[in-house]
Amino acid sequence: MVVAGFLGSGKTTLLNHLLGHSLDARIAVVVNDFGAVGIDSMLVGGAAGTVSLDNGCLCCAVGEDGVGPLLAQLVRDGRDGPDVIVIEASGIAEPGTLVRLVLEAANPHLVFGGLVEVVDAVEFEALLRRHPQVQTHVGLADLVVLNKVDRVDPGKLWRVRRLLRECNALAPIVPATHGEVDPRLLFDVDVVPGRQLMLGENTDDHSGHLHAAYDSVSFTTDEPLDPQRLRDLLDRRPAGVYRIKGVVAFGVPGHRQRYVLHTVGRYVRFRRTRWGAGEPRRTSLVLIGSGIDTAALRAELAACVADESSRTDPDAMLPVLRYTFGS
Repeated sequence: MVVAGFLGSGKTTLLNHLLGHSLDARIAVVVNDFGAVGIDSMLVGGAAGTVSLDNGCLCCAVGEDGVGPLLAQLVRDGRDGPDVIVIEASGIAEPGTLVRLVLEAANPHLVFGGLVEVVDAVEFEALLRRHPQVQTHVGLADLVVLNKVDRVDPGKLWRVRRLLRECNALAPIVPATHGEVDPRLLFDVDVVPGRQLMLGENTDDHSGHLHAAYDSVSFTTDEPLDPQRLRDLLDRRPAGVYRIKGVVAFGVPGHRQRYVLHTVGRYVRFRRTRWGAGEPRRTSLVLIGSGIDTAALRAELAACVADESSRTDPDAMLPVLRYTFGS
């Protein structure tokens, strides 16, 4: 996951919050200047690993091999590595370049976790006038964290949200105070019985707080899905949806394997695997985001069920094969 945003928007505050409220997820971080960004030492000590860059800009810090060696240093070939890697970009970094570097790394142990753009609700209007290129940065985001909403009046908040929506018509906009975003919106948090809690961890219930305002929608069907209809749905990225994960059964001739789906914003990845012995061959998906119209979304998913033509056409899988790997 890449966390970007202009200087002072609250990226480090968001990172501190994630480290302190990670539940059982092991988080590793890549930061620009470890001595200068002000991350609390106790929280960093509880992370699964850190990589510090001295020149303050990941775009300029990597060599011809790109960001791959840095990520490989953290995942350790998949053995006892972190559950999540957060790259905190400098305030002057180009988000598009960072995303490209991460995707080009193509590490088999990693999946892209999305571009999170942190926006200062107080300064965004003035920032956009001074630096119009910020519009492009917001436009690339998979999720926009609108930070410091407690410091603006309702009228200004409405104007900023309207500007953000003009920059990016699809990404969920999550309001936040002090960078407090529920980590379950950003990555999987599964508490494993018996694992010792991480240093700095806080397991208090935050269900009544603003940063816990995320939606989760489950969808299950025993009927195979139509590949083109599902691909069209993923292309549209239903309003408010940030992540989709789960297992898809297509039932197309020659493609009756188990397809694991992972999406973050525009990023789509299918992994082809085998069904387990006795495992029901059904589609089970979880969609996570903010401000989701759950009834409409379930109706859209139900409309992806295959008809007779897609169940008999051997070429019906073509729309998803370009996003698929595995055997």
